[in-house]
Amino acid sequence: MKKDHILVIRFSALGDVAMAVPVVYSLAHQHPEIRITVLSRGFARPLFEDLAPNVGFMEADLKHEYHGIRGLNALFRRLAAKQFTAIADLHNVLRSDFLRLRFNLGNYRVAHINKHRMGRRRLVAASNKRLVQQPTSFQNYVEVFEHLGYSVNIQFTSIFPKGGGDLSLLPPHIQSSFLQPEGRNLTSHVNIGLAPFAAHKGKIYPPELMEQVMEQLLKQYPDARIFLFGRGAQEDEWFGKWCQKYPACVFVTQQLKTLKKELILMSHLDVMISMDSANMHLASLTGIPVVSIWGATHPYAGFMGWKQSQDNAIQIPMDCRPCSIFGQKPCRRGDYACMTNIRPETIVEKINNILKIKN
Repeated sequence: MKKDHILVIRFSALGDVAMAVPVVYSLAHQHPEIRITVLSRGFARPLFEDLAPNVGFMEADLKHEYHGIRGLNALFRRLAAKQFTAIADLHNVLRSDFLRLRFNLGNYRVAHINKHRMGRRRLVAASNKRLVQQPTSFQNYVEVFEHLGYSVNIQFTSIFPKGGGDLSLLPPHIQSSFLQPEGRNLTSHVNIGLAPFAAHKGKIYPPELMEQVMEQLLKQYPDARIFLFGRGAQEDEWFGKWCQKYPACVFVTQQLKTLKKELILMSHLDVMISMDSANMHLASLTGIPVVSIWGATHPYAGFMGWKQSQDNAIQIPMDCRPCSIFGQKPCRRGDYACMTNIRPETIVEKINNILKIKN
């Protein structure tokens, strides 16, 4: 009898792909008799390559090798040769729709994600807004597999074993941050992750205010290290300044060149501060608490990090928010008050509460 082999399709941004990890992990462990292949962009490989013995990964370069209709047809031929028995489309956009159409013409079981667009539109409406929690991406992904006949009960803690990733793979000067120094107050020797930027302005806490957060934290925890996560022009500008001004800061991407090593580092942090962005999800996959900051977007849209507490989500009530599901729309007021009105002290208080519990 032919062994079931599921193709899981999820392209898009890193954060969206990361949210599939707890579901694929649970599916793999609860159905060890099936094979699973995840089709995504190359950056996602570290999230899946060691997830379970029956999980594989296929990279698809949609910008070059598989660009356009001709490229997608070539990709389909490559996939068809693998003889999958079921197709799980966790993306449901034009590219995955095209692949799904081709598979539907053959002898395949095919299911795709329901994005609950109507509920999301009501959530961000300018008038008659309905602040109702939408199904999470995790729930939506589970539903796809259930339509294919595979029950999934999400049971996931971290992509690493208990105790975190292998610190020996990191540079010695970073490893030393996680050794308890003699003669120091252990409650002040904390390791804090900070990912202060996102793809859209409506999801970014002003860096000038974030610097005040850092100053307050370093005053309270003089032996702290602050690890700055993120890649891009804004990160290069601000992280360079902060690392010169505050010796406790570490510009992570200048020290670690792979996502795998960044994840190892995250797994040993005491807490992460993040926007509604990929780093919130990556940190969640390593099992650490995240203080997330929300402006134009809202946890009700279903994108809260895995097992993260709503109590650690910082947001202020405003009639206009949320105004965007993904944060890309311009501020209706023009002042981004949903971010600028969050006091640095509010963020520091959340961090303090988490660190008190850990200590």
